[in-house]
Amino acid sequence: MAAADFSLKEKDRKRLVKDRIVKWAVTAGGVGVLAALILIFVYLATMVLPLFSDAKLTPNIAQQTITTPEPIAAGIDDYGEHAYVISKQGQVDFWSLDTPKNEPKLSIDFDQRFSLFAAMPSADDWYAFATRKGQITLFQPDMTSVVENGRRVLTPDINRVNTDIDLSFSGVQLDMFAFALSNQTVFAGYYDDQRVRVRWQDSQHNEHSFVFEQTMPRPNQLLLTPDGKTIYIRHGSELIVAVQQAERFIVREVVDLSKGEPHAAVKNIDLLSGASSLLITHNDGLVTQWFDVLKNGKRSLTFIRDFNLAPELQYLLPDSYRKGFYSFYVNGMVQSHYTTSEKLVIFERAYSKVPQLVAMSDNEQYLIALSGERLSVAHLDNPYPEVSLSSLWQKVWYESYPEPVYVWQSTSASDEFEPKFSLVPIAFGTLKAAAFAMLFAVPIAVFGAIYTAYFMSPKMRRFVKPSIELMEALPTVIIGFLAGLWFAPIVETHLTAVVVLMLFLPLAIVLVAIGWHSLPIRWTRKLPNGWHALILMPCLALIAVSILSQSNAIEAWLFAGDVRIYLANVGIDFDQRNALVVGFAMGFAVIPTIFTIAEDAIFSVPKHLSDGSLALGATPWQTLIHVVLLTASPGIFSAIMMGLGRAVGETMIVLMATGNTPILDWNILEGMRTLSATIAVEMPESEVGSSHYRILFLAALILLVFTFAVNSVAEWVRQRLREKYRAL
Repeated sequence: MAAADFSLKEKDRKRLVKDRIVKWAVTAGGVGVLAALILIFVYLATMVLPLFSDAKLTPNIAQQTITTPEPIAAGIDDYGEHAYVISKQGQVDFWSLDTPKNEPKLSIDFDQRFSLFAAMPSADDWYAFATRKGQITLFQPDMTSVVENGRRVLTPDINRVNTDIDLSFSGVQLDMFAFALSNQTVFAGYYDDQRVRVRWQDSQHNEHSFVFEQTMPRPNQLLLTPDGKTIYIRHGSELIVAVQQAERFIVREVVDLSKGEPHAAVKNIDLLSGASSLLITHNDGLVTQWFDVLKNGKRSLTFIRDFNLAPELQYLLPDSYRKGFYSFYVNGMVQSHYTTSEKLVIFERAYSKVPQLVAMSDNEQYLIALSGERLSVAHLDNPYPEVSLSSLWQKVWYESYPEPVYVWQSTSASDEFEPKFSLVPIAFGTLKAAAFAMLFAVPIAVFGAIYTAYFMSPKMRRFVKPSIELMEALPTVIIGFLAGLWFAPIVETHLTAVVVLMLFLPLAIVLVAIGWHSLPIRWTRKLPNGWHALILMPCLALIAVSILSQSNAIEAWLFAGDVRIYLANVGIDFDQRNALVVGFAMGFAVIPTIFTIAEDAIFSVPKHLSDGSLALGATPWQTLIHVVLLTASPGIFSAIMMGLGRAVGETMIVLMATGNTPILDWNILEGMRTLSATIAVEMPESEVGSSHYRILFLAALILLVFTFAVNSVAEWVRQRLREKYRAL
């Protein structure tokens, strides 16, 4: 046979060029999608990683030599440009730090000689001088800056409080005192007759006085909380806690802060920001945190956690508004811990030796230290101290909570609020919502796919399959809207009937099938095979309507008239927007995804496999179970995993159909909050760059990683199933 010469005609050349262009386009598209996914992952990671970085302390950014005699307190403004120093003699000097000078910018000297000094433990920088006779002067250094010609200009001053009360009592002299300014002005003092006296002025300017009857030796410390309602009196390691009740103070309890350990004798007490917690410094360098815990209707000061610091620890400086503290050591070492996260964020030797005085700006960005006659300023960059792996994924004992718990509560109206960033409740809510949705969707979708692809007549399938696929185009916001505002009230009103339907409908399908096969053959033959759904659907609808119409009767029969009261009596909470509603609504949204992929997989099983099985004598059910489903199992598994991925990432349905309560409870009658809903709700309200903002990115990263893991496992299982049943 003569050899034919190969010829590439013009038409073939065009086809070759088109094929190569399409190949490059498809390749570029695939690589682009992969690159986009990698970039999304990298971007989320770059937003999350700073959460776990250490803080930075930059010492000696400014220095100033001062001439203030015997300084006992200091402060710095929020710009790190000006400071004030208070002397023991009652002198307040304001010093410039950005342009050092030999003289203070302003010096204010109180006329009266004072013997006693006290500072209010808060970020308001209130101080007080007092005489032995009990006359008190309250003041606050004011370092307000105004902008003139594009520059900040300091206008220092002293704010004084003119109060009609003091601590003067006849026949006794004041030995130490404390004060509080809030809705009421409160003074507490220890006198030379070994008694503690309290005097306060309420919001109506009524004056009250109270004297503790029992005498006591001179305390090491006398502290008042900023609200003036609690007095702490420390003698060595023993702490007396006195609380205000009406017009008197009563001793609530006496606590041994050393817990009976001689080496843990108490050295000092500091109030953490918000004054809900006590920081106890022990002689061995141990620092413990205590706060009130309510148990059995009674509050008691309770040990919460400890920080094992070095014995060379000299003193602590609590943060201005957050729940952290700085520790200073003999050799000039500075550490910073955050109580809630138990995170060490700073460990640096910032000074040659321990400073005499330290103070922090109200915005926690500047630290001023006095060593000898020199003020030095350090800049603080500590943006995420409250975030650690333990605070995100472990139980944390928060202030005023009775025990360690998982809590997500990112915002509050209080400046001293303790952020609660546990991801466990919202991760649990994500899995809970997905689990109930899949519990509802998988049986319906998979069995529906089996019936449609294997048993249903081709003519009916041409209507059913596109109709179900069309459901996937329904916006989830509409489903969530209907679930929250229409379906949830129906479930609440007919809760008993809905539960009965969930249990009875599967049984009703079996009963209808038995009833159908019990009919005479001459009747059943009139309905061709593949059209039985036309009989089943009206029967199920009739059963559902009948049960719903008898909801009140069923409820009265089973639960004595009110299922809500019955549930409350057995300790089961009920929310109108709950996991049951979410399971129905989100399952409804997931069903088209699972059904479409599973139906295609079953329908795509080669016809010769099922025909061969039937020809060998197998029944249709045997052929379905042992041939068709095994061959289609990779596709069915992929369909379920696709549905799970959509359920995990669903946002609008869980946002609108649940109470968005981040709780840990598998109760199907209570709500939940998911990762995606939290991101959608809180991202617009979070401050850019804050811990809250970056933790929401962490939630997004967790969703991405989970979806990637689910898809990877699904693909691995699908390939294994394909290899296993390829021989069919």
